[in-house]
Amino acid sequence: MDRLIYTTMTGMKHIMEQQATTSNNLANSTTTGFRSQIDSFRAVPVISDGLPTRTFVVDSTVGANFNSGVIQTTGRELDVAIRDRGWFAVQRTDGTEAYTRNGNFKLNENGVLQTQEGLTVVGDDGPITIPPESKIAIANDGTVSAVSTNVIPIITNLIGRLKLVNPNDSDLVRGSDGLFEMKNRTPLEADANVTVASGALESSNVNVVEEMVNMITLARQFDLQTKLLQNAENNATKAGQILSLS
Repeated sequence: MDRLIYTTMTGMKHIMEQQATTSNNLANSTTTGFRSQIDSFRAVPVISDGLPTRTFVVDSTVGANFNSGVIQTTGRELDVAIRDRGWFAVQRTDGTEAYTRNGNFKLNENGVLQTQEGLTVVGDDGPITIPPESKIAIANDGTVSAVSTNVIPIITNLIGRLKLVNPNDSDLVRGSDGLFEMKNRTPLEADANVTVASGALESSNVNVVEEMVNMITLARQFDLQTKLLQNAENNATKAGQILSLS
């Protein structure tokens, strides 16, 4: 009896974890540059002095779907989307380097290029600072130029270049803040082959229909596990009745 109870219990626990992942993907279906999460589960036998007759479900790995989203034109000069492969490098508040596909940037009160969350966007030579009263232009290779609007004739100043990296997907892990980082937490070198599209943003790669189907499937699997627990309870009740008669 205990075999059925414990097996069902572990199944329900991990179904709930997978349902949480599915819910998170749906919640981020409109988040710029979001990479959907993937749960992987496997069955592991319980090793004991007896025969390995019990099997538990464990969360093997939590990965990400690195397929590109759709690039949508916005016309905003601080919106940048990466074409095909590559990542923007940003600096966390603790000074470590992280990577994102969200190119919805802004300028702080000092003219420093940042993400909407307030993280500094890393350039090849450090943070990128835009002079006041300037119009920004970002080239396909990530080069940032500022055109002064107060000087006639108009003068174009080369500010810097966005640090664009292109690591192997297998070397990246998602941090608790949603940003990606290297497994060994070492900064990457810039890759000159990564190109961007100015005035555009990349949409999330979450397939809403697929995630909804997964949510329905997981709900049915949870109901099945609940019925198994009810059967275990009924069997225990009937066994108790038989023992009381004897």
